[in-house]
Amino acid sequence: MYAIQEDPKIELIQGREIAMSPASIKHILIQRNLAIIIGSFLRGKKCQLFMEAAVVFDEENHFIPDLIVVCDPDKIKKNNIEGAPDFIVEVLSPSTRRRDITIKKEIYEKYGVKEYWIISPKDEAIEVYILRNGKYELDNIYHHFDEEDWAALNDAEKAEQQLSLKISLYNDLEIQVKEIFE
Repeated sequence: MYAIQEDPKIELIQGREIAMSPASIKHILIQRNLAIIIGSFLRGKKCQLFMEAAVVFDEENHFIPDLIVVCDPDKIKKNNIEGAPDFIVEVLSPSTRRRDITIKKEIYEKYGVKEYWIISPKDEAIEVYILRNGKYELDNIYHHFDEEDWAALNDAEKAEQQLSLKISLYNDLEIQVKEIFE
């Protein structure tokens, strides 16, 4: 077995440098699936999708989210994004989970990221937060169901489930939850 040596990606979180561990294959597949869906939709539109672009919020907070959408071209610089993207996705990893759901979520809220998705590969779930009046509100939690789990639900439980979701910026982009986790 050979170890691959790469320079780690470094985030600056509240002034502390944090080295990021390599992502799992499931994490990478989720990121790729969303990038294909959203990237295809945005082709020819004003907003742009970026994967793992450095985002500079302030002197102490430079993050590398899994996916971002930026609609203000003035924020797009040669080597990073300066200021809050319109939309951010973080795919949870064991090493990043705590920061993604606490510190980073607070910074995204503080700087006005309009929508924030937290995706759990383990639970195959997506928490969607929408910024309303300067505070994040949990809009919904979407789950992917395999055939066995779906069959175990009764009709009332099935009726409650939403199997697709939209980015609040775009009413005409509907994403099937199962396509994210394929």
